[in-house]
Amino acid sequence: MKITEDNTLGSIVANNLSTSRVFDKYGLDYCCGGNKTLHNACKENRIDVKEIISELMDNSVVMPGIDYNSWPLDLLIDYIEKKHHRYVRDEIPPILKNLNRLCQAHGQLHPELHEIKELFESSGRELSSHMQKEEMILFPYIRNLVRAKNDNATFAAAPFGSVKNPIAMMMKEHEFEGERFIKIRRVTNDYTVPKDGCNTYLATYQMLKDFETDLYLHIHLENNILFPKSIAMETEQ
Repeated sequence: MKITEDNTLGSIVANNLSTSRVFDKYGLDYCCGGNKTLHNACKENRIDVKEIISELMDNSVVMPGIDYNSWPLDLLIDYIEKKHHRYVRDEIPPILKNLNRLCQAHGQLHPELHEIKELFESSGRELSSHMQKEEMILFPYIRNLVRAKNDNATFAAAPFGSVKNPIAMMMKEHEFEGERFIKIRRVTNDYTVPKDGCNTYLATYQMLKDFETDLYLHIHLENNILFPKSIAMETEQ
């Protein structure tokens, strides 16, 4: 894929996941902000777009990533559920446990820990509800779309109308979580452990950072690959 200023951030990463490393380096949001063109994103962040394009092209050649964009949608859904949804559910309890311990041990000297705990508790609640809606409503509908296409069968309309409706809701919720983790990153000073921080402090900040990284890939796979392809598939029915 030739990369130009008119490509969106999401489409660039969808075609080659390794290019996300360049966007991470410059702080460009390719998941929740994936609909922005490279030109507009660089202009907003005062970055030389030609330099970014050069790095993207070099990165895509040297470090090719997994081609999620070529996967069938039902396989991509299975992967999202088994990899990312499971990760979120598994990681929330130990992170909250550690945050509780940190608040008790260091909360007086580091009151920001209470804000971090509150932000992550909210994220855990909202993500749990969000994933359940996907697994119970949206994902089964998309799987049926795939099945109808493979069988060349007519597909009945869903009670929620077009797939665009639940997708719009899911994307809005993705945006809220992206904003929440921007706050967590700011409050933790980019996950920098203070000088008096203990091993639990270090482990918890690393867990939060890993959680954020996984969440952004999770959102990218849905916003920039699964959702637009699902809308296109429904339109073809």
